Amino acid sequence: MSEPKLRVSRGLAAMRLAARGGARYAANAPRLFAVAGERRQQLRDDLALRTAQDVADTLGTMKGVLMKIGQLASYVDDGIAPPARRILGRLQDSVPPMSPELAAGVIEAELGATPERIFKEWDPLPIAAASIGQVHRAITADGQAVAVKVQYPGIAETIAADLGNVALIRSLLKMAVPSQDVTALIEELRERISEELDYVREAENQRRFAAHFDGHPTARVPKIIDELSTARVLTSELAAGVRFGEMLHWSQEEKDLAAETIYRFTFRSLYELRAFNGDPHPGNYLFEPGGQVTFLDFGLVKYFTPGELDPLIQMIESLCIREDPEGFRRAMEEADFLEPGAPIPTEDVVAHMSLFYDSIRERGPRTMTSAYSSAVARRYMDFKSPLAAYAKIPRPYVIVQRINLGLFAILGEMHATADWRGISEEIWPFVQAPPSTPLGEAEAPWLARARA
Repeated sequence: MSEPKLRVSRGLAAMRLAARGGARYAANAPRLFAVAGERRQQLRDDLALRTAQDVADTLGTMKGVLMKIGQLASYVDDGIAPPARRILGRLQDSVPPMSPELAAGVIEAELGATPERIFKEWDPLPIAAASIGQVHRAITADGQAVAVKVQYPGIAETIAADLGNVALIRSLLKMAVPSQDVTALIEELRERISEELDYVREAENQRRFAAHFDGHPTARVPKIIDELSTARVLTSELAAGVRFGEMLHWSQEEKDLAAETIYRFTFRSLYELRAFNGDPHPGNYLFEPGGQVTFLDFGLVKYFTPGELDPLIQMIESLCIREDPEGFRRAMEEADFLEPGAPIPTEDVVAHMSLFYDSIRERGPRTMTSAYSSAVARRYMDFKSPLAAYAKIPRPYVIVQRINLGLFAILGEMHATADWRGISEEIWPFVQAPPSTPLGEAEAPWLARARA
């Protein structure tokens, strides 16, 4: 199917989805007006649940950019009723897969033979299916257990068609996250999502992360199997662990340990590798007890130059260490976040921006909550603030919003408690404090080797 026809076809399917949702609410409007209190909220939750089921069924089948919008709704917006969010949570881990025959066809086209000839054992049923590809278990000829990610045939054309439907994407994003301006999200999708189609690039990203975190006590990145990886097939070590939804039923102590590992991995990557894995959603982690986390999917990685990273460091150092509001403002201006000389008092700049640093401005235990992560996301895209006329998100930093939209949402759903300031001081290159937690002490020998 040509791209224009594909764009029209997918656009119509998404429009029908939106129309069904509108009709559903319109049909129930009289009942909503007729009742009050808890009964009205119950009816709203029931409508949200049926709408979420429809969204999950439709976008899961469509995959591509539209499915990613459903993923965003499933873990960002705290305005969605919990039962509806659980339904949308299916989009985080697994969705309807492609047929075994299609997957086998991609393997044969990329590796030169059928899966049964290449692998000692091949499971035709995937263990996970996501927006761009699905993952199969296999045993290599030399007996190694591996995970084989197979890209959906035609997904590149599908994504190109989706990205061409700018008006449609805008309307769907407004449905997914109604409290936010979606312009920055659309630009991120347009600029970054195509990178995920290149499994050669993803393999190189994963090699860098795996090499850096090799030997880490709790953070693990599966190693790439080079000879079984191509532009549309990515083979790596098979990782153990449970999915995010199952981990949420663990004790709070175990969830706190897992959250600390995720936090350490994210910010050690940023400050030591000068890299950020820009797709921190729940389907990209596997969990084992004791804070063990395996990190998956490195298709969307942003690398920073020292010149791009330095202003971020200066902003933290000025606000959190030196308590220097004017220094914080200068760092924002140097990074082009804020127009130099903007007629906004520095105290107002700090008041607006300080929410992003709230968890690290003071020492002591702090519990992340969904309310906090959603407040951060809304503040990030608050275009009604007086600051908005003079502030912008420079291109090198667009992807960093995933920390606000993804990482904090995940930690909030885990209700994770830690001394985030103490952990951050271990990681910040301008402090490099001694270990502040048992995980930090376990990390110390690895860190000494990495810095040697």
